[in-house]
Amino acid sequence: MSGNRNHSDYLQRAAMYDLLAHNVKYSNPNLHMQYYLKHLKYMNKAMMVRDPQQTQVEGKVRFLHTSPDAPDVDIYINGQMKVKKLPFRVASNYLALKPGKYHIDIYPTGNSVDSVLNKKITVEPGMTYTLAIIDSVKKLRMLPYVNQPHVPPNESKIRFLHLSPDTGALDFAVKDRDVVFPNISYKQASEYLGIMPMTVDLEVREAGTKNVVLSMLKAQFRPNETYTIIMIGHSKGEPALQAMVLKD
Repeated sequence: MSGNRNHSDYLQRAAMYDLLAHNVKYSNPNLHMQYYLKHLKYMNKAMMVRDPQQTQVEGKVRFLHTSPDAPDVDIYINGQMKVKKLPFRVASNYLALKPGKYHIDIYPTGNSVDSVLNKKITVEPGMTYTLAIIDSVKKLRMLPYVNQPHVPPNESKIRFLHLSPDTGALDFAVKDRDVVFPNISYKQASEYLGIMPMTVDLEVREAGTKNVVLSMLKAQFRPNETYTIIMIGHSKGEPALQAMVLKD
């Protein structure tokens, strides 16, 4: 019980110092910083104290269909259908799962006999995952990407994920300006980058060149949101190269 009590006690103290810091933010910046540092100290202490219930916190998974020639799919978790008729270029809603191991079976919609993919996954407490169905239907795979949906107040966060199977390494850049995420290979996700909320023109280039393969005009990133920008489709052939933006 003492662990729980310490945990909540630290959180209460952290909240108190956060309030004190807020109250003097403009009238006394030095005191504000002192209070804020104490707030951080107690937040860190709270994190260090293991809450026994934390190990039971559910994880969340969503499925993302990026296989250009695969049909709509039905997705079963431990033998139960959980996602029905997921088409190319669409992500499912999040599903809450208790920590542990799960068996995933993916079938063409309406055919629960001939699965196109079977995969075992492990869900960790409190973690959030995007499970991407990738490649052509003949060599279908599912790769897990860990999402980090938490973002500092009034900021945004973005990352870039390359899932176009016939496209070489890419640079993700501001239009006519600097590269934001350099040299991202197929199946690779960049780190997250914190940004101020904005509307901005973006472009995707062949890595190390000025050759633009896709423009993203007026991309909008709102406060308190985290985004994954995903390249899907084909450089050569159909469906054509395209970007999809998911909120994490």
